[in-house]
Amino acid sequence: MAKGKSVYVCSECGYKTSKWVGKCMNCGSWGTIEEQEEISSSVSSSKVNRNSLSLVDTEKKVSPFSNITIEENFRFKTKQSEFDRLLGGGLVQGEVVLLTGNPGIGKSTLLLQMAKEYSDYGDVLYVSGEESPAQIKSRGERLGIKSRTLYLMSETDIDKISEYVSVKKPKVVIVDSIQTLYSENSDSIAGTPTQIREATLKIVELAKRMGISFFIVGHITKDGKVAGPKLLEHMVDAVFSFEGEEGLFYRILRSTKNRFGSTNELAVYSMEEDGMREVQNSSEFFLSEREEKNIGSMIVPVLEGTKVFLLEIQSLLTESGGIGIPKRIVQGFDRNRIQILMAIGEKRMGMNLGMKDVFINIPGGISIKDPSADLGALISLLSVYKNVAISQKIAAIGELGLRGEIRKVFFIDKRLRELEKLGFKGVYVPEANRKEIEKKEYKLKLIYLKNLEEFLERM
Repeated sequence: MAKGKSVYVCSECGYKTSKWVGKCMNCGSWGTIEEQEEISSSVSSSKVNRNSLSLVDTEKKVSPFSNITIEENFRFKTKQSEFDRLLGGGLVQGEVVLLTGNPGIGKSTLLLQMAKEYSDYGDVLYVSGEESPAQIKSRGERLGIKSRTLYLMSETDIDKISEYVSVKKPKVVIVDSIQTLYSENSDSIAGTPTQIREATLKIVELAKRMGISFFIVGHITKDGKVAGPKLLEHMVDAVFSFEGEEGLFYRILRSTKNRFGSTNELAVYSMEEDGMREVQNSSEFFLSEREEKNIGSMIVPVLEGTKVFLLEIQSLLTESGGIGIPKRIVQGFDRNRIQILMAIGEKRMGMNLGMKDVFINIPGGISIKDPSADLGALISLLSVYKNVAISQKIAAIGELGLRGEIRKVFFIDKRLRELEKLGFKGVYVPEANRKEIEKKEYKLKLIYLKNLEEFLERM
């Protein structure tokens, strides 16, 4: 067979060049240019002929939509209700889930616990390229795991793993991690974008052809991105990120992509001696250690996916001293959004913040992206500015416009029910939601606001 000339291709975007360069001229990625053999026209022609001959075989794999049946046990469920919720109601047969996170955050521990749960449905294979079976079992015994249908495998050759899985056909396979796998069909070393792409393609093909569910562990880079080609996230069905601050005992599991459920779902876990434990009442968890009245503290019910979380917004103002540019330190909130809210506060509420250092913090390590927290953030700032304490039994819901108007918020009922459940007494809500709210009964005192002027009048 005639060989073609070498061509250099970017593993991120597919850009081609005749010579090797360190940085891709198209997408700007470094170290992603790899040498490949370009297929000659004669080889390409023979492939076309073979593809034409295999058209009959391909048609055998095509099924009419109306003839496809779904099995009753289409989803694997566990005793971990929060984990199932993130998956959209359970793990779908043939689904491929990518779990990312910093080293040592607890990815392997969580998946080993899940392996025990899924072993109730049949054989589960845990493949590790980083630990020996003895090391994995030692960790499993510490977690109290006992199962006759859980199998351990220490292997990094994706072809050998694929061969074993094809023969044994387990229900669920866990691969820890994708960066350790390699294929002999590629000359590059394990962990390179080419090897990661090849291994993931083989896993996805196995999952879809045989209906086997896969969990893939992926390491992340210093800037928080998944190590390897961006294509990796597009190939899998779901992407979960495991987050947590170093030294703290809680962890946050967040879904950033899910073909079989809602995205931006969030679950809270606590690190215990016997493994990861899900926190059922996450709102109460984030609102612990609070006094009855606080200056610069406001509670907001924010929506993460389909679940409501009650979070505290803390504000602090100090004199900048007139030297240099005043500080704007924001943790857990969009810094640009805070700048907008400060401008609204100065224009509509008479707050002079130009020469003050502003500090905003969301305790618990969660970042608020829900615009319904605007009103709560501004009230928190006003509380510090006026030195007025706020009752911790009052919350605020509302998105703010530049004219100071308080805009309508979606899923208002879910937010109010969560506040009721935790014993809140009152809540500021947008006037635009009145018709929707008055259709139902609440134990809360509802304070309707059209704009910030009305809020100032009530103060």
